[in-house]
Amino acid sequence: MSTAQSPQPEETAGPQVTVGPSDRPDGRRPPGGPVPPRTAHGRDRPPAGTATDGPEGDTDATLWPRRLLVGLVAGLLTWGLAALLSPEDGTGRHLGAAALCAAAALAAQHLLLGPDRTAEERARRAEHLLAETAATVRDGLRRYDDELQSGLTRHTEDMKQLVETRLVAPARAAEPQPEPAPAWVRIESVPDLATNFAEVLSPGLPILTTFVRLEMQRVIGHMSDLSTLTAECPGENHDWMLTLTRAAEHSICATSTSVDREFWNSEPASRYLHAQREAIEHGVPVRRLFLLESARELDDRLLRLCEEQQVLHIEVRVAVLPELPPHLLRGTTNDFIVYDETVSFEIDQDLRDVNIRTRLIARQDHVQDRMKRFRELWDAGMSLRELEVRVDDEEDGTWMVDRG
Repeated sequence: MSTAQSPQPEETAGPQVTVGPSDRPDGRRPPGGPVPPRTAHGRDRPPAGTATDGPEGDTDATLWPRRLLVGLVAGLLTWGLAALLSPEDGTGRHLGAAALCAAAALAAQHLLLGPDRTAEERARRAEHLLAETAATVRDGLRRYDDELQSGLTRHTEDMKQLVETRLVAPARAAEPQPEPAPAWVRIESVPDLATNFAEVLSPGLPILTTFVRLEMQRVIGHMSDLSTLTAECPGENHDWMLTLTRAAEHSICATSTSVDREFWNSEPASRYLHAQREAIEHGVPVRRLFLLESARELDDRLLRLCEEQQVLHIEVRVAVLPELPPHLLRGTTNDFIVYDETVSFEIDQDLRDVNIRTRLIARQDHVQDRMKRFRELWDAGMSLRELEVRVDDEEDGTWMVDRG
């Protein structure tokens, strides 16, 4: 009976170890023989270079006996069937058929089971590799986002500090504090933005400081009114008219009554026509309809005015209000200009035909009514050629108006 220690479970699970030759025929080590040392690898990590490493080697070791057994069974069955069905062929042919059948069974098992197992193993390895790569990329992007966010925060703080130290502080320190405005000048409360602009842009003189604050108050007041799609100012505001002309992108439709006939000989009119010519050069069509209170206003002066604007590529028409159909006489006849069919610039007159108020209205229903009124009057007006004939007839006294 041998006194050698039986192998422990952890030793049997490890790789095979080569031992020295044994003199005993059964291959056992003699009693008291030294136990060869184990390799230095860990218990859970197999040594490199082993032919049966990994699940692929273990699977091959367990599947080949089964494949041989299946081939042997297939060969025996083939031999038996050949012997029963054709005993006259002889034993050699029977054995040859059995060997071919067994070889075919082995080849079929190898082709069917081997590649699938290899492909499955490769798929598992690729999936594991992709998971590791995705985790690495995710960690890198997370670190990059953190660094970018911290960098933007630092940059914002630096810019804020730069503005406060280089722009605001020196401006406030260099400029003297504005003196209080006179008691009769009323300066209402304005937003902080306007106050800061007034302090920074103030030229230093008390009167100019007060002027800047009053202008900022006026402008911001109009901008606040536009939030309700309506703004107005007293008198005739030429600045609004010029600015809207430069801002138009699609169309300008204007009416001109007898009230503003003297306007076309003024300096603001030349700037207004120059702005309209620039708008036309940028592809914005301009149409102007002159509305006359009576046929007595059809003269050479009006004809020259229309021709001057026609030269600037402004479409011009003239309508005599008393000669219009009755349904067109019902409606407003005051001056208005519609920009891009979205904003209406209007001038109101008093009983003495004096311009007393300018309004901007961007309410859609109001603007649509103005455009409808303009199109009706435009279609009923005379073109420049018709105006020339009509003026000639008026001068000759041959024009007659049907009053019947």
